[in-house]
Amino acid sequence: MHAAEQIRAAIAGVMSLREAHVLSPALGEAIHAIKGLQARRFAHTYADLAADPVYAPAVSFFLTELYAARDFRERDLQFGRIAGALERWLPPAATETAVALAELHGLSERLDHEMALAWLQQSDTTPAAERYVEAWRRVSAPHERGHQLELVLALGRELIGLTQTPGLLLLLKAMRGPAKMAGLAALQSFLETGFHTFKDLALVRGRAERFLDVIEHREREWLTRLFEWPKTEAIAVLMPAIQATEAPIQN
Repeated sequence: MHAAEQIRAAIAGVMSLREAHVLSPALGEAIHAIKGLQARRFAHTYADLAADPVYAPAVSFFLTELYAARDFRERDLQFGRIAGALERWLPPAATETAVALAELHGLSERLDHEMALAWLQQSDTTPAAERYVEAWRRVSAPHERGHQLELVLALGRELIGLTQTPGLLLLLKAMRGPAKMAGLAALQSFLETGFHTFKDLALVRGRAERFLDVIEHREREWLTRLFEWPKTEAIAVLMPAIQATEAPIQN
């Protein structure tokens, strides 16, 4: 499957899920709750890196572009509209990055959607951490979550690779005007922000790779906790990451 077809297929899946969210406000609220919990958990897990000026921009990028409880509708529409042109406009490395983002986004949205359905099947009075762990275990399998993590790491590696692409920074800068005029500002912003974030990390050899190593190690620990630990222990370890925001995200 060509890059354009992969991107269109992933975005079409996301758009289909969004239609379901529009038809069911309760489902939309559950999606927001799930995403909010995940963003808070990520922020808690990487608070030490976020406090380090060296790694803070990379943590912010992941929180803003991958784990945020925000609506990516605008970027998705732009992706779908420009999918065919990406292969013509961008070098292969940048196109592969766009494909990696689309695939990750499609999988993440599907899992979040299924977790939201499981979330709604539980009582509104159930504490958020317990509700989340139960939804997680009802929906996902270890291999799916492992694949999701591999896609995150692959995207990071793709962005690192972009920083080594001759002339790409100049190309991205040259695209700013045309991208804005064509209504592609959100996609342009993602590519530029990702490029600059990992370019700064890559100034010291091995630093960007170490960042991804930390991501992999800590996320695999979370997979073990959420899948393999006794439920009460999994809930207890998740609780500190969400205590401050538990009340606002209850349905």
